[in-house]
Order: sequence, then C-alpha cells, then structure tokens
Amino acid sequence: MFVMEKLNNIFFYHLDSAIRYYRQFAQNRLKEQGFSITIDQWLVLKVLNEDPDVTQSELADKVLKDKASVTRILDILVDEKYLKREQHAESRRRYQLSITSKGHQVLKEIQSTVVKNRKHALRGVTDAELEIAEKVLKKITLNCKPQ
Repeated sequence: MFVMEKLNNIFFYHLDSAIRYYRQFAQNRLKEQGFSITIDQWLVLKVLNEDPDVTQSELADKVLKDKASVTRILDILVDEKYLKREQHAESRRRYQLSITSKGHQVLKEIQSTVVKNRKHALRGVTDAELEIAEKVLKKITLNCKPQ
C-alpha cells in the first residue's frame, strides 16, 4: 500500500500557508487603515519607486506576477491616478511609467502600516531564525529558478 506523507508534515505547505495568511492579514490591515490600494498594487509602486526605468517585463519578474496581471495592476494604478503612463521616448513599443504625486503620497503614508505588519508577523522570531529562514528560502529559489 502506498503511504503518502501528511500535508501537515510538508515544508512547502507551511510556507504557502504563511504567505497566504500574511498577505490576507496585511491586506486587511491596509483596508482598516483606510487604504484602497492592494498589496500587489503597493508592490508595483514600490518597485517603480526603486527603479523608475524598469521595463514591464522586469517589473513582472520583480513582483512575481505574470505580465497580464501586471498590465491589469498598472491599468488600475493609472485609473486611480497613482501612475502616469506615457509613450517611451526611445521605443514606440514601450511605455514610460512614472509615479504621480498621489502615488508618492500613498507610498509615504502606507510605509508605517507595512512596517507594523511585518513586525506583527515576525513577532517571536529571532534575528538568528530570520537569517536562517532567509538563507533557506534563497537556496530554494536558486534550486527552482529557470537557468
């Protein structure tokens, strides 16, 4: 008889569970604080703030989303006036994305909530545990990333 390991004994089940619960927790906290922006929209703004010249393809890679999802997120951010999308100066097939003053304002206002969310999620986790967890997750990422 074939015996499968129990779901509760699978590392990746716990990893996925932690990510899902954290995202749900963080999204609820943003909503409670009066923000209408989603975690994914915030991530896109954060990446664009850190790297204004990022291409849409690179952006999708950095936020771990497919290109179609990123396009939808960008459309919403433009509609909500957090982003401005203009024709790229050097390529007619690209757009230049820039964060508006409203976008910069929401990034600034949301930062303390983001920090509190992380602090809450990492409550009781030591720096040493966090360092080990990061090393393990980076190794898993390298093992699974296409080469």
